[in-house]
Amino acid sequence: MRGKLRHGNVPLRGIAVVAILLVIAGAAIASATLLFRGEQPSPPQLATPPLIPAPGPESTRALRDGQPGEVGLNPAPIAAAQGQLAAGTQPSPGHPHPSFAGEVSLLARDGVVVSRQAAGFALRYADAQGPELPAEQQEKMQNDTIFDLASLTKLFTSIAVLQLADDGRVNLNAPVADYVPEFAASGKQKITVQELLTHTSGLQAKIELWRLPPPARLPAVLGATPQNPPGTVYRYSDLNMITLGVLVERMSGRPLDAVVHDRITAPLGMTDTGYRPPRDKLHRIAATEFETDPPRGLVRGEVQDENAWSLGGVAGHAGIFSTADDLAVLGQALLDGGTYRNQRILRPETVRAMLTNYNTAFPGNAHGLGFELDQPWYMAGLSGPHTAGHTGFTGTSLVIDPGSRSIVVLLTNAVHPSRTWGSIGPARLEIAQGMASALGPPGHGG
Repeated sequence: MRGKLRHGNVPLRGIAVVAILLVIAGAAIASATLLFRGEQPSPPQLATPPLIPAPGPESTRALRDGQPGEVGLNPAPIAAAQGQLAAGTQPSPGHPHPSFAGEVSLLARDGVVVSRQAAGFALRYADAQGPELPAEQQEKMQNDTIFDLASLTKLFTSIAVLQLADDGRVNLNAPVADYVPEFAASGKQKITVQELLTHTSGLQAKIELWRLPPPARLPAVLGATPQNPPGTVYRYSDLNMITLGVLVERMSGRPLDAVVHDRITAPLGMTDTGYRPPRDKLHRIAATEFETDPPRGLVRGEVQDENAWSLGGVAGHAGIFSTADDLAVLGQALLDGGTYRNQRILRPETVRAMLTNYNTAFPGNAHGLGFELDQPWYMAGLSGPHTAGHTGFTGTSLVIDPGSRSIVVLLTNAVHPSRTWGSIGPARLEIAQGMASALGPPGHGG
């Protein structure tokens, strides 16, 4: 399913691809080294067009709507993928429950949004057993429906940390305890900021903070004992990002939600993105799970993740809500080297570092600074050494492919009404592969 790396309409194959990637990787690592030291790296000189964003003047361009053919895409695979997504919102033979109650997808290439689709329902079920609400009480999914992003929140936390690195206030190679002293407890004094960003800290995967008294919740994270020495294993852990959220607050002197708003979403014009959405937007928010433990009932307009909820709805690992269009803006800003409509949120060199794999010691777990890289299980044919993205437990995913300058957003409420009903994995593959196949010439299937 792996798609061909392309520059314009010309496939890059064989030795040329290898040469380009080696040049880019070397430049990115050099820039990353300077970033860790707190120095200002010079723009690397590349002999060939890069597959990851090149430093350059701030872009005034904004995303616009257009047709697939305008940017060299074959519309047929996109339409086929959309059909599969729509089918996923309905029961099928042998599957009494839909894979997800509803979905919104968006595809973009070269700054042009070529596809939007909304299917199914933002609100469909009454409780965890799954009786459907009366038809007049159900609410259809819309293109501007707001979703609980779940772990896509981690991308925003990572960007906030990298902004502090750009400012010279955080050294990614420094111990986290330099910025959050109590984190040194239980043998964590040597864990670095980079190791939290790449999930190589050795911390445990999960913790049930919501079962603890409120005053004990954050101390339980910061005081946790590592299960392995730092740098020796890859283990995806919410504790890494909860800790980074605390670091952002300590080093900025402001709440995490305010930092994300003022330094990321407001400059980029992401007006529907943030923590704790206001009540006047409730009618636009997709419902998630009917929770019985803790006994929250139908969750809508509050973060589904129990730990983020127990921390007041604002945490480094979960809690942000957004729309497909807003996430496309974030993706475009990264494709354009950290800027969107003359608003820069990261230096180009920092974006390059962010899309560099620091987990070469852990094959299959490629990871940049906060972003997952090269994950075919949801990036499908777009997957490549610098293809970045993330998934979220509620049924969300974002794929950013610098090689084809493409963005794939899939937002679903797959946990509505229960996390045990369906699987979002096939839908993630279908929409990403739809874009990968569309990169071929008209009449070409993949």
